[in-house]
This record gives sequence, C-alpha cells and structure tokens, in this order.
Amino acid sequence: MDKKPTQTKNPTTVKQSRSEEQTVKSTNVGEFAFGKENYRLMLIGLAFIVIGFLLMVGGGSTDPNKFNPEIFSFRRITLAPILILTGYVIEIFAIMKRPKD
Repeated sequence: MDKKPTQTKNPTTVKQSRSEEQTVKSTNVGEFAFGKENYRLMLIGLAFIVIGFLLMVGGGSTDPNKFNPEIFSFRRITLAPILILTGYVIEIFAIMKRPKD
C-alpha cells in the first residue's frame, strides 16, 4: 500500500521551456544546413573525385592476345586513387564544417 509521491511541475517552468523551444524553432526555420563555403568545398571535392576516375580510364587493349603495359602506369595505379581519396576527405570536411553565422 505504498504510494509513490506524485511530482508536480512548476507551471512557470513549463511555460518558459515551451517558449524557449518556440523561439529556437522559429529562428532555424528557413535556414540551410550548409553555408556557401560548404557547397564550394563540396564541389571542389566532387571535382577531385571525377578527375581521379577520369585518370583511371583507359589502358586497355583491343586485342585480347596482346598485353598493354600502360594499364600499370603511375597515373592509373597511384595518382588517380590519391586524387579520389583526397576528394572524399574534402567531402567529409565540407559536410562536417560548421557554417559561419
């Protein structure tokens, strides 16, 4: 027959928190999650990724009986993957960077 004591909330505290929530919600309405600099960095990262994939293209042979050593060039094996990874790092940085107010 133990009854738990009921907790009563102070009505002024509830009203204050609701009004604070409304002001926070109203100030964030209409704002974008990213700023101008974030979008610029995203485009730069995307350009790095596209250039990296374009550098990987080619090097094949039209004749399957003939070996083309160009497939193992520095450009395709080293440079292109480095550019692609750099592009992904730039993309992550662009997403995580906090826009200026």
